[in-house]
Amino acid sequence: MKTYVVAMDNEAEALIANLSNRSEKKLYGRRIVEGMLGGERTVVIVSGIGKVNSAAGAQIALGEYDADEVRNFGVAGGLDSSMQVGGLYEVDSAVQYDFDLVQLNGGLPGTLNERTDPYIPCTASGRFPAIRLASGDRFNDSAVDHELITKVLGCKARDMEGAAIAQVCERAGVPFRSLKCISDVYGSGSTTDQYLVNLKKCLAILKDHFAKEAGGAR
Repeated sequence: MKTYVVAMDNEAEALIANLSNRSEKKLYGRRIVEGMLGGERTVVIVSGIGKVNSAAGAQIALGEYDADEVRNFGVAGGLDSSMQVGGLYEVDSAVQYDFDLVQLNGGLPGTLNERTDPYIPCTASGRFPAIRLASGDRFNDSAVDHELITKVLGCKARDMEGAAIAQVCERAGVPFRSLKCISDVYGSGSTTDQYLVNLKKCLAILKDHFAKEAGGAR
């Protein structure tokens, strides 16, 4: 069984539209859609935006569906000019850049109390370029955040969910994989404006990706 945790309904629809034999319910206040993708049972948990929501969604995947791997996909912001709008990237590690115990424990921002470094490992298949993802509970054009995320933490993209799901999965000993489509690139104008202009394009790219999986591609 494939189990996905996805932040937003419009992102989730890229996969849901390709499911056959769909059924839907609410669980702990969250939308759950089940069906078949490429002959395999698939569950999509629509968690809501942000780290708390996505961590709760991941716990549903583990506790209610006994997931042996948790997957995520969605749009993300690119952090330098090498990132392509509409490009698909796999996450090989993730960090919560707005988690900070440095004054207490030393080390780098994003280092969880149970870890010795901030970089939570993720599973990448090798089908797409691999990147390090920064996750935090804010959407902005902050130069201070950008400096931290890129220069200190070495990340190529940012979202508001991935690293929180990765944390839940690491603690449970379950692999986590994430696929991101770039909707905006830092330094190319307002990230908000770019996101609003490019969102539809990115969702269509993700939908096409899952249509291929539904046809048997992996």
